[in-house]
Amino acid sequence: MGFLMDGLSAEDYDRTYSDRDLVRRILGYFRPKLPAMSVVAGMLVLTSLLQAVLPLVISWGLDRVVKDDSANFIAILVGLILLSGVFAWVTNFVRQAFSARVVGDVVLQLREDAFAATLKRDLSFYDENPSGKIVSRVTSDTDDFANVVTLTMNLLSQLLLVGVITGLLFARDVGLALLTLALTPVVIALALAFRRLARDTTRKAQRSLARVNSNVQETMGGIAVAKNFRQEQTIYDEFRPINDQNYRVTLRQGMVFGAIFPLLFLVAGLGTAMLVHVGGHSVLDGRVSAGDWYLFLQAVALFWFPLTSIASFWSQFQQGLAAAERVFALIDATPRVLQTNPGPVGRLTGEIEFADVTFGYVPTQPVLDHFSLHIRAGEMIALVGHTGAGKSTLGKLITRFYEFQGGHIYLDGRDIRSLDLHDYRRQLGVVPQVPFLFAGTVADNIRYPRPEAGDEEVRQAARHIGNGDWLAALPEGLATEVGEHGQALSMGQRQLVALARLLIQDPAIVILDEATASVDPLTEAQIQEGLDVVLEGRTSIVIAHRLSTIQHADRIVVLRDGGIVEEGDHVSLMRRGGQYCEVYNTYFRHQSPNYRPGTGFVPVGT
Repeated sequence: MGFLMDGLSAEDYDRTYSDRDLVRRILGYFRPKLPAMSVVAGMLVLTSLLQAVLPLVISWGLDRVVKDDSANFIAILVGLILLSGVFAWVTNFVRQAFSARVVGDVVLQLREDAFAATLKRDLSFYDENPSGKIVSRVTSDTDDFANVVTLTMNLLSQLLLVGVITGLLFARDVGLALLTLALTPVVIALALAFRRLARDTTRKAQRSLARVNSNVQETMGGIAVAKNFRQEQTIYDEFRPINDQNYRVTLRQGMVFGAIFPLLFLVAGLGTAMLVHVGGHSVLDGRVSAGDWYLFLQAVALFWFPLTSIASFWSQFQQGLAAAERVFALIDATPRVLQTNPGPVGRLTGEIEFADVTFGYVPTQPVLDHFSLHIRAGEMIALVGHTGAGKSTLGKLITRFYEFQGGHIYLDGRDIRSLDLHDYRRQLGVVPQVPFLFAGTVADNIRYPRPEAGDEEVRQAARHIGNGDWLAALPEGLATEVGEHGQALSMGQRQLVALARLLIQDPAIVILDEATASVDPLTEAQIQEGLDVVLEGRTSIVIAHRLSTIQHADRIVVLRDGGIVEEGDHVSLMRRGGQYCEVYNTYFRHQSPNYRPGTGFVPVGT
């Protein structure tokens, strides 16, 4: 069975909660809904009473019919039965309506809490956990949570009904009532025996569904690459075993849940057969009237169904508890980026200092080891180095996307951990290599960091980038729809939108992560013109693969294996003939206007 559960282990942030803790926390979501729950409770009582009254009326009617065979009495009996049914329907409808509203509100709040929790997680959380699995917790698991709420409300209704019917049975005949209750412990014991198995099976089924969601989401995100390399069959072959596993786990779950009801109804059937036998002889002996015998048979029919529902409740309840456990684990996940006594930030000048900083995405494998660097306010720093040297890592630490393990980072002389993250990140402008645009218009995406910005501000920001010439290529100008992830625009146009968005944000610190690495020369020229405006008076850290970007820097910092090996401007570093010269010959020399293919390395000292 091990192969069936491969890949369905718990996530690192998963926790195990006791049933009591989960129920107590679930009830906390219902506390604000107490008035509506009071109406539901009242309707539960009325519905249960009316359901119990029906067999009582029929029983009474059967005994009276034997003595009074008039048509008027039969009409009265029919009227009472109809009236009882109508009132039961009305009270049940009111209960269901209020219950639906309460359940909807609670699930809405739970989903909002889960979504808010995902926004608070730092980037390391998303590095370690596939986004599809996280989406599954916010969507599918909160839906399963709704089921446990509905089950709980139905349980209360069933308990009331059983209580009322039990009272009626004992009032009519103690012996038959005791016989009816004799098998109750057996039913409950059978149901409870399924509890642990149901919880484990359900948890595995939910993890399996999360794997399916994760795989589908990843496939949709990379479908263009797959089609480009004609790997549709490969993707399908990867999906099939994941989907097959979900099928097998779900089938196992269905078999577990499907096995309990036949057993419970078998026991209920045996109990009913005994009552028919004993009750029939009691009628023949004259100890019980025909009406009372009918009452017992009808009451038993009403009794066994809610009893089996109550007994099987714990098995079904585990599905909702497992879902609640996964959602609460997401909400309770411990953040790794921690701020100590965060206070107001104020307007930053942009002075940054790394003091003996140690950091690793995996703590045992440091990317930066006792790293130190001082960046003056308003200075433009270009970070260069081979892949894995630590360039992007520096930007991620400045933005507080990750927590460093040792040392200090200071902003304007203040420990970065003492800043209010919300205020601090308002003053950080980041342009990644592949900018992300949200569905909407170009204007919507430029306005994104400042939703209150007016149309004229948006137009001015767009015109400051490349003198606004790029807007003429957009079909609807600023009203052009960018499509999902900005796919309706070229990569260069997306970069220009990202720079305009940066300009309207007006940050104190700008981080450009290879921001011109994927654009054509004309767009690069437009971006360079815009950068002069965007970076003016701001501290900027540029992770560049473009010679033109590097040459504009006040200082070039050459990184290797998480440490600084050289610093200076382009000319002095080239004359030194060290590490920067090697990087230049590897990445940048072909970008020089004087470069001729086949000329080899640029001589040292050029």
